[in-house]
Amino acid sequence: MSDAAASKTAMQKMLDVVERVGNRVPHPVLIFVILIGLVIGLSAILGGMGVSVSYPQVNLETDQIEYLTTSARSLLTVEGIRFMFTGIVQNFMNFNAVGVIIIAMVGVGVAEEAGLVKALIRKLVVVAPPKALTYILVFVGIVSSIAADAGYLVLIPLAAAAFLSVGRHPLAGLAAAFAAVASAFLVNVLIVPVDGILTEITNDAIALVNPNIKIDLAANVWFSIASVVMLTVLIAVITERVIEPRLGTYTGDYKLEGDTGLSDDEGRGLRWALYGLIGVFAFLALLTLPPGAPLRNPTTGAIIGNSPFMNSLIVSIALVFLVCGVAYGKGARTMNTTNDVIGAMQKAIASLSGLILLLLVISQFIAFFNYTNMATLAAVSLAEVLTRANLNAIWLLVGFVVVVFLLDLIITAAIAKWAIFAPIFVPLLMQLGMSPEAVLAAYRVGDSPMNAITPLNAYFAMIVTFAIKYQKDAGVGTVIALMLPYVVVLSVVWTFFLVGWYLLGLPWGLGA
Repeated sequence: MSDAAASKTAMQKMLDVVERVGNRVPHPVLIFVILIGLVIGLSAILGGMGVSVSYPQVNLETDQIEYLTTSARSLLTVEGIRFMFTGIVQNFMNFNAVGVIIIAMVGVGVAEEAGLVKALIRKLVVVAPPKALTYILVFVGIVSSIAADAGYLVLIPLAAAAFLSVGRHPLAGLAAAFAAVASAFLVNVLIVPVDGILTEITNDAIALVNPNIKIDLAANVWFSIASVVMLTVLIAVITERVIEPRLGTYTGDYKLEGDTGLSDDEGRGLRWALYGLIGVFAFLALLTLPPGAPLRNPTTGAIIGNSPFMNSLIVSIALVFLVCGVAYGKGARTMNTTNDVIGAMQKAIASLSGLILLLLVISQFIAFFNYTNMATLAAVSLAEVLTRANLNAIWLLVGFVVVVFLLDLIITAAIAKWAIFAPIFVPLLMQLGMSPEAVLAAYRVGDSPMNAITPLNAYFAMIVTFAIKYQKDAGVGTVIALMLPYVVVLSVVWTFFLVGWYLLGLPWGLGA
């Protein structure tokens, strides 16, 4: 046995086993083909048995509580077979991750091909104190949820390259950023778009018990801010104390072009990119800030919440990268013609071919799985088991977090899960003397950590692709082994953090 292997801790050896086993599984495309087969078979069994559940749910269109009965639907009926054959194109078109990735990469690809991303990384490395680099990247990753899915598309590859540029293992940077973006998704130091929807669903569930009580958008703001601080430190410590020692020194053949300094051309390019950034911000402000501006809500005039501005954030982000990339390319003399810009866009989209194939299969799996109603059956059944356990309020709160942990592996959409859970758990826990703010905070804790290891995360396959860039033999097992320490530690520590907050009687947010 080599000295390096002998010096590994028991945890590191266990994660090595997880990686080896995980990387022996078939290609992700084949995995989802197998899962589709399992869903088809299981749906036929459950449908034949007539399995069903009844539960209250919030109607997102009318904001009313409706009592629904959901039954298992077989995909091997005439209707099910017709759905599978006629819905393939529409299932793929309805899979929002595809459009988000392509639109974002039009802008990000230009910025990357021009050299802006690499120059920004080197600038970040020069400016940021070496000991603070991990903490800065993790914090930015957590708050990136304000910009929808931009953290997945921009920050994660940037973090990997930033680590490599200072001689650290790029997969450690990738892991830290992925944990920040995915496993802390529902907390932020700011009010983000999803908060508005979660708040409204919560208020509709509260009305089942007391229609005179409501919470507002800032109902969890103090808990969210404190969670961001705690999670920033925790994720950074896990990265430096667990992930990097296991990975060791990077010995791959991927190299960043250029040294860590900036040439005169690059410096000029960054200045021009800054001018481009100011110009884009001014343009977006003109479309957003004046009364009656096109990116305001046409009815309420709101900018935050349900507004064209928030609904088009990924377009704004793509525009920012596109303009800044072109400006940088002109300043740094890396892009001189419009053909260079169009070529960069084509190259960026071409690089997504393997991912788009995988997303095609994933979109069918999710559509088939949703058609069968098996996710709802599982969620309601687990909720009923927890309710019958006759636990006191604090243990029921912890049990609720655990149920959300488990369901997040198969239902990744935060809003969809809350629409099912809120009418069940908010009234139940309110009747035990717990505030609805506490229940919503518990949901934030339960919904996030598992996002980093579930293959049903629409961006999980993309993370595997990023990992292969630096480690040719990387696969699903590599990413799961990287993320498992984060998931375990965050799940435990964040749950204790929630319980401590509750027991100390700290305010959950403004007015709470």
